[in-house]
Amino acid sequence: MIGFLLRRIAWGALVVWLVATLVFVVYFAVPRDVARLIAGRQASEETLAVVRARLGLDQPILVQYGRFIGRLVHGDLGESFITQESVVSIVARDIPVSASLALGGSVLWLLMGVGAGVVAAARPRSRTDRSITAGALFFYSMPTFLVGQLLLFFLFFQLYRAGFEFFPPGSYVPFTESPLQWARFLILPWFTIALVTGAAYARLTRGAMLDALGEDYIRTARSKGLPEWRVVLLHALRSSLTPVVTQFGIDLGTLMGGAIVTEVVFGLPGLGREVVQAILKQDLPVIIGVTILSSALVVAANLLVDVCQSLLDPRVRAN
Repeated sequence: MIGFLLRRIAWGALVVWLVATLVFVVYFAVPRDVARLIAGRQASEETLAVVRARLGLDQPILVQYGRFIGRLVHGDLGESFITQESVVSIVARDIPVSASLALGGSVLWLLMGVGAGVVAAARPRSRTDRSITAGALFFYSMPTFLVGQLLLFFLFFQLYRAGFEFFPPGSYVPFTESPLQWARFLILPWFTIALVTGAAYARLTRGAMLDALGEDYIRTARSKGLPEWRVVLLHALRSSLTPVVTQFGIDLGTLMGGAIVTEVVFGLPGLGREVVQAILKQDLPVIIGVTILSSALVVAANLLVDVCQSLLDPRVRAN
């Protein structure tokens, strides 16, 4: 097991390094004037020289790359060109919002998606199965921003007009200040993510469950007189969780990097909205920092997935 983990960690570190190298090539090694991009088109040559010297852009490209990787290894992501605030401080300020959104949304979409998939697979070709499949296809086809706007319109605007003010329009309250208000301000964003993503999990779970329920060991369990709920939940569901766990690791890691659409729609001050503003302002250190952080989160999520898969299926450790 230790050797398996060490191999996965080594591959993860290699992936993060490759992403960091690609980011450096895109932003610094391609033939364009980064200093003019930062200082503006009207900047004088003296100003451009100061910017190049300050950022080390006047050094050979290999020296720039070595400094870039060295700063990353020491956890230095640079400073914002706009606010002069360190990118690490910006990430530390915004990541609790994105983490709250990702973790709450993931719990909801797992409960909704896996639960609906199990119910549909347990009653194949029934009215319940067709209804769940149609509902999953409907929400899977809807853009995230549209689901968020509909929830805001019906559960905030219309209820607010009727005198009910339970659902807030959008903001964020830290969990340490008030857990109840924290959940209240995030419940609509959570459902926005869960309805869209949970639809995919419902279809994925249903397909995997139908395959598992047709296996010989399921027929053997039924012939032994086991209750149907034990057959479905303890035998079929466990063997069907491998693709679900794999997809969950990818989705959670990506979402932790910033659910851009949801954060913008609900005005949440997370990494997603931060990177949108950085792109509009051409704030390269923030863009680079969030990009590398997102890749590291995806790698970490997939490492966790590999561990979970090795527990569900010991054969995975041999790969």
